Amino acid sequence: MEPVLVTGAAGGRQGSTGRHLTAQLLGRGVPVRALIHTDDERAAPLRALGADVRVGDLRDLETVRAALDGIRAAYFTYPVIDGFVDAAGAFAVAARETGVERVVAVSQLAAGPQALTPRMRQHWVVEQILDWAGIGAIHLRAAVFHENLARIADTGDGDLLTLPMGPDTTTLPLVAAADVARVAAGLLADPTTEAEPVILLTGDIQTIGDAARTLGRGYRDIDPDTWHRWALDFYGSPHAAAHLTKLWEIFRLLGEGTGLYQVTPAIQQYGGHPPTTLADYAAHRTRSH
Repeated sequence: MEPVLVTGAAGGRQGSTGRHLTAQLLGRGVPVRALIHTDDERAAPLRALGADVRVGDLRDLETVRAALDGIRAAYFTYPVIDGFVDAAGAFAVAARETGVERVVAVSQLAAGPQALTPRMRQHWVVEQILDWAGIGAIHLRAAVFHENLARIADTGDGDLLTLPMGPDTTTLPLVAAADVARVAAGLLADPTTEAEPVILLTGDIQTIGDAARTLGRGYRDIDPDTWHRWALDFYGSPHAAAHLTKLWEIFRLLGEGTGLYQVTPAIQQYGGHPPTTLADYAAHRTRSH
Protein backbone atom coordinates (compact mmCIF):
# COMPACT_ATOMS: atom_id res chain seq x y z
CA MET A 1 0.00 0.00 0.00
CA GLU A 2 1.31 3.44 -0.91
CA PRO A 3 2.00 5.78 2.01
CA VAL A 4 0.01 8.94 2.70
CA LEU A 5 2.01 12.10 3.32
CA VAL A 6 0.91 13.94 6.46
CA THR A 7 2.28 17.45 6.98
CA GLY A 8 2.21 18.98 10.45
CA ALA A 9 2.51 15.47 11.85
CA ALA A 10 4.30 16.51 15.04
CA GLY A 11 1.32 18.57 16.17
CA GLY A 12 1.21 22.22 17.11
CA ARG A 13 -0.39 24.57 19.61
CA GLN A 14 -3.85 24.83 18.04
CA GLY A 15 -5.30 21.37 17.42
CA SER A 16 -2.61 18.96 16.22
CA THR A 17 -4.76 17.45 13.46
CA GLY A 18 -1.66 16.09 11.72
CA ARG A 19 -0.64 14.13 14.81
CA HIS A 20 -4.16 12.73 15.24
CA LEU A 21 -4.32 11.81 11.55
CA THR A 22 -0.96 10.02 11.62
CA ALA A 23 -2.12 7.80 14.48
CA GLN A 24 -5.51 7.17 12.88
CA LEU A 25 -4.10 6.19 9.49
CA LEU A 26 -1.47 3.91 11.02
CA GLY A 27 -4.23 2.37 13.15
CA ARG A 28 -6.04 1.50 9.92
CA GLY A 29 -2.91 -0.12 8.52
CA VAL A 30 -2.21 2.76 6.13
CA PRO A 31 1.52 3.63 5.94
CA VAL A 32 2.33 7.26 6.74
CA ARG A 33 5.19 9.48 5.66
CA ALA A 34 5.18 12.16 8.34
CA LEU A 35 6.69 15.55 7.49
CA ILE A 36 7.74 17.57 10.53
CA HIS A 37 9.56 20.89 10.82
CA THR A 38 11.81 20.07 13.78
CA ASP A 39 13.14 16.69 14.93
CA ASP A 40 12.35 17.17 18.62
CA GLU A 41 10.70 15.09 21.36
CA ARG A 42 7.44 15.00 19.41
CA ALA A 43 9.07 12.90 16.67
CA ALA A 44 9.80 9.85 18.84
CA PRO A 45 6.12 8.84 19.32
CA LEU A 46 5.58 9.11 15.55
CA ARG A 47 8.47 6.76 14.88
CA ALA A 48 7.24 4.42 17.62
CA LEU A 49 3.86 4.23 15.86
CA GLY A 50 5.63 3.25 12.66
CA ALA A 51 5.61 6.50 10.69
CA ASP A 52 8.38 7.25 8.18
CA VAL A 53 9.44 10.61 9.62
CA ARG A 54 10.93 13.24 7.32
CA VAL A 55 12.22 16.61 8.53
CA GLY A 56 12.08 19.85 6.59
CA ASP A 57 10.49 23.23 5.95
CA LEU A 58 7.15 23.06 4.16
CA ARG A 59 8.00 26.33 2.41
CA ASP A 60 11.05 24.77 0.74
CA LEU A 61 10.22 23.36 -2.68
CA GLU A 62 12.97 20.72 -2.71
CA THR A 63 11.97 19.47 0.74
CA VAL A 64 8.36 19.10 -0.34
CA ARG A 65 9.27 17.46 -3.66
CA ALA A 66 11.28 14.82 -1.81
CA ALA A 67 8.51 14.26 0.74
CA LEU A 68 5.92 13.80 -2.03
CA ASP A 69 7.98 11.43 -4.15
CA GLY A 70 5.89 8.29 -4.74
CA ILE A 71 2.86 9.77 -2.95
CA ARG A 72 -0.66 9.83 -4.41
CA ALA A 73 -2.59 11.16 -1.38
CA ALA A 74 -1.52 13.84 1.09
CA TYR A 75 -2.70 16.03 3.96
CA PHE A 76 -1.86 19.73 4.03
CA THR A 77 -1.93 21.89 7.13
CA TYR A 78 0.16 24.79 8.36
CA PRO A 79 0.41 26.41 11.81
CA VAL A 80 -1.07 29.84 12.55
CA ILE A 81 2.16 31.67 11.80
CA ASP A 82 3.61 33.57 8.86
CA GLY A 83 4.47 31.64 5.69
CA PHE A 84 1.13 29.94 5.02
CA VAL A 85 0.71 31.04 1.40
CA ASP A 86 4.40 30.37 0.64
CA ALA A 87 4.01 26.82 1.96
CA ALA A 88 0.84 26.27 -0.06
CA GLY A 89 2.56 27.45 -3.23
CA ALA A 90 5.53 25.12 -2.76
CA PHE A 91 3.23 22.24 -1.86
CA ALA A 92 0.95 22.80 -4.87
CA VAL A 93 3.86 22.94 -7.33
CA ALA A 94 5.52 19.83 -5.89
CA ALA A 95 2.23 17.90 -5.68
CA ARG A 96 1.41 18.66 -9.32
CA GLU A 97 4.92 17.70 -10.47
CA THR A 98 4.89 14.41 -8.56
CA GLY A 99 1.41 13.34 -9.68
CA VAL A 100 -0.53 13.62 -6.42
CA GLU A 101 -4.19 12.75 -7.01
CA ARG A 102 -5.85 13.73 -3.70
CA VAL A 103 -5.01 16.39 -1.12
CA VAL A 104 -7.07 16.98 1.99
CA ALA A 105 -6.38 20.42 3.44
CA VAL A 106 -7.53 22.12 6.64
CA SER A 107 -9.33 25.42 6.13
CA GLN A 108 -11.59 27.60 8.27
CA LEU A 109 -15.35 27.71 8.51
CA ALA A 110 -15.74 31.24 7.16
CA ALA A 111 -12.83 31.28 4.67
CA GLY A 112 -13.51 33.65 1.78
CA PRO A 113 -12.10 36.60 -0.17
CA GLN A 114 -14.01 39.06 2.04
CA ALA A 115 -13.53 37.17 5.32
CA LEU A 116 -12.99 39.34 8.37
CA THR A 117 -9.61 38.02 9.52
CA PRO A 118 -6.38 37.97 7.49
CA ARG A 119 -5.93 34.25 8.19
CA MET A 120 -9.40 33.42 6.84
CA ARG A 121 -8.62 35.34 3.66
CA GLN A 122 -5.33 33.47 3.39
CA HIS A 123 -7.18 30.18 3.75
CA TRP A 124 -9.34 31.13 0.79
CA VAL A 125 -6.25 32.03 -1.27
CA VAL A 126 -4.67 28.69 -0.32
CA GLU A 127 -7.84 26.89 -1.41
CA GLN A 128 -7.55 28.57 -4.83
CA ILE A 129 -3.86 27.65 -5.15
CA LEU A 130 -4.52 23.99 -4.38
CA ASP A 131 -7.54 23.90 -6.70
CA TRP A 132 -5.61 25.46 -9.59
CA ALA A 133 -2.88 22.83 -9.19
CA GLY A 134 -5.35 20.11 -10.22
CA ILE A 135 -4.36 17.75 -7.39
CA GLY A 136 -7.83 16.69 -6.23
CA ALA A 137 -8.00 19.10 -3.32
CA ILE A 138 -10.70 18.75 -0.67
CA HIS A 139 -10.92 21.59 1.85
CA LEU A 140 -12.10 20.88 5.40
CA ARG A 141 -13.55 24.16 6.65
CA ALA A 142 -13.39 23.62 10.39
CA ALA A 143 -15.00 25.50 13.26
CA VAL A 144 -13.08 26.56 16.40
CA PHE A 145 -11.17 23.62 17.87
CA HIS A 146 -12.20 22.39 21.33
CA GLU A 147 -8.48 22.20 22.06
CA ASN A 148 -7.86 25.86 21.33
CA LEU A 149 -10.65 26.97 23.63
CA ALA A 150 -9.51 24.61 26.39
CA ARG A 151 -5.93 25.82 26.14
CA ILE A 152 -7.02 29.40 26.73
CA ALA A 153 -9.21 28.25 29.60
CA ASP A 154 -6.19 26.64 31.26
CA THR A 155 -4.39 29.98 31.55
CA GLY A 156 -4.86 32.86 33.95
CA ASP A 157 -6.29 32.25 37.39
CA GLY A 158 -7.75 28.85 36.46
CA ASP A 159 -11.30 29.85 37.36
CA LEU A 160 -12.25 31.97 34.36
CA LEU A 161 -12.23 31.70 30.58
CA THR A 162 -11.36 35.24 29.51
CA LEU A 163 -12.14 36.18 25.90
CA PRO A 164 -13.26 39.33 24.05
CA MET A 165 -16.60 37.78 23.03
CA GLY A 166 -19.11 40.08 24.68
CA PRO A 167 -21.97 38.63 26.75
CA ASP A 168 -22.04 35.00 27.78
CA THR A 169 -24.86 34.35 25.29
CA THR A 170 -22.52 34.81 22.29
CA THR A 171 -22.64 31.67 20.14
CA LEU A 172 -19.56 29.69 19.17
CA PRO A 173 -19.32 26.81 16.61
CA LEU A 174 -16.85 24.15 17.74
CA VAL A 175 -15.19 20.95 16.54
CA ALA A 176 -12.71 18.43 17.94
CA ALA A 177 -9.36 18.25 16.15
CA ALA A 178 -9.62 14.47 16.30
CA ASP A 179 -12.89 14.65 14.35
CA VAL A 180 -11.27 16.79 11.65
CA ALA A 181 -8.54 14.15 11.46
CA ARG A 182 -11.13 11.34 11.27
CA VAL A 183 -12.74 12.96 8.25
CA ALA A 184 -9.32 13.38 6.64
CA ALA A 185 -8.48 9.75 7.42
CA GLY A 186 -11.65 8.54 5.75
CA LEU A 187 -10.88 10.54 2.61
CA LEU A 188 -7.20 9.59 2.46
CA ALA A 189 -7.35 5.91 3.41
CA ASP A 190 -9.50 5.39 0.32
CA PRO A 191 -8.74 8.17 -2.18
CA THR A 192 -11.55 6.95 -4.44
CA THR A 193 -14.15 8.08 -1.89
CA GLU A 194 -16.27 10.75 -3.54
CA ALA A 195 -16.63 14.06 -1.74
CA GLU A 196 -17.46 17.69 -2.40
CA PRO A 197 -14.40 19.97 -2.76
CA VAL A 198 -15.45 21.96 0.33
CA ILE A 199 -16.68 20.20 3.48
CA LEU A 200 -17.94 22.13 6.52
CA LEU A 201 -17.04 20.65 9.91
CA THR A 202 -18.92 21.73 13.04
CA GLY A 203 -19.40 19.21 15.82
CA ASP A 204 -21.01 21.29 18.56
CA ILE A 205 -22.60 24.71 19.08
CA GLN A 206 -22.37 26.42 22.47
CA THR A 207 -22.77 29.85 23.95
CA ILE A 208 -19.46 31.04 25.31
CA GLY A 209 -20.91 30.98 28.83
CA ASP A 210 -22.01 27.35 28.48
CA ALA A 211 -18.67 26.43 26.89
CA ALA A 212 -16.78 27.95 29.82
CA ARG A 213 -18.94 26.04 32.31
CA THR A 214 -18.41 22.81 30.35
CA LEU A 215 -14.67 23.35 30.77
CA GLY A 216 -15.15 23.98 34.49
CA ARG A 217 -14.71 27.74 34.30
CA GLY A 218 -16.68 30.92 34.59
CA TYR A 219 -16.67 33.34 31.66
CA ARG A 220 -15.31 36.89 31.65
CA ASP A 221 -15.46 39.35 28.78
CA ILE A 222 -12.42 41.52 28.07
CA ASP A 223 -11.77 44.29 25.58
CA PRO A 224 -10.07 43.11 22.34
CA ASP A 225 -6.97 45.31 22.68
CA THR A 226 -6.18 43.96 26.14
CA TRP A 227 -6.70 40.36 24.99
CA HIS A 228 -4.50 40.97 21.95
CA ARG A 229 -1.63 42.10 24.17
CA TRP A 230 -2.04 38.95 26.26
CA ALA A 231 -2.19 36.77 23.12
CA LEU A 232 1.04 38.24 21.74
CA ASP A 233 2.85 36.97 24.81
CA PHE A 234 0.94 33.69 25.08
CA TYR A 235 1.24 32.53 21.47
CA GLY A 236 4.55 34.24 20.67
CA SER A 237 3.21 34.98 17.19
CA PRO A 238 1.79 38.30 15.97
CA HIS A 239 0.05 36.32 13.21
CA ALA A 240 -1.81 34.09 15.68
CA ALA A 241 -2.59 36.93 18.07
CA ALA A 242 -4.03 39.11 15.31
CA HIS A 243 -6.10 36.30 13.81
CA LEU A 244 -7.59 35.07 17.07
CA THR A 245 -8.34 38.54 18.43
CA LYS A 246 -10.28 39.35 15.28
CA LEU A 247 -11.97 35.94 15.27
CA TRP A 248 -13.36 36.38 18.79
CA GLU A 249 -14.42 39.90 17.87
CA ILE A 250 -16.41 38.54 14.91
CA PHE A 251 -18.33 36.19 17.18
CA ARG A 252 -18.86 39.10 19.56
CA LEU A 253 -20.45 41.13 16.74
CA LEU A 254 -22.61 38.22 15.58
CA GLY A 255 -23.86 37.75 19.14
CA GLU A 256 -26.28 34.90 19.70
CA GLY A 257 -25.95 33.90 16.05
CA THR A 258 -29.30 32.13 15.97
CA GLY A 259 -29.46 29.93 12.89
CA LEU A 260 -25.99 30.80 11.63
CA TYR A 261 -24.38 27.50 12.61
CA GLN A 262 -25.37 23.85 12.45
CA VAL A 263 -23.73 20.56 13.36
CA THR A 264 -22.60 19.08 10.07
CA PRO A 265 -23.17 15.44 8.97
CA ALA A 266 -19.72 15.06 7.37
CA ILE A 267 -18.04 13.97 10.62
CA GLN A 268 -20.26 10.91 10.80
CA GLN A 269 -20.34 10.41 7.02
CA TYR A 270 -16.60 10.42 6.35
CA GLY A 271 -15.16 9.94 9.81
CA GLY A 272 -17.47 7.10 10.82
CA HIS A 273 -17.94 8.60 14.27
CA PRO A 274 -20.58 10.90 15.78
CA PRO A 275 -19.29 14.42 16.45
CA THR A 276 -17.37 14.84 19.68
CA THR A 277 -19.19 17.44 21.76
CA LEU A 278 -17.32 19.84 23.99
CA ALA A 279 -18.71 17.91 26.97
CA ASP A 280 -17.31 14.65 25.50
CA TYR A 281 -13.96 16.31 25.00
CA ALA A 282 -13.91 17.81 28.51
CA ALA A 283 -14.82 14.45 30.10
CA HIS A 284 -12.07 12.64 28.20
CA ARG A 285 -9.61 15.37 29.10
CA THR A 286 -10.48 15.02 32.79
CA ARG A 287 -9.97 11.25 32.66
CA SER A 288 -6.63 11.68 30.87
CA HIS A 289 -5.38 13.99 33.64
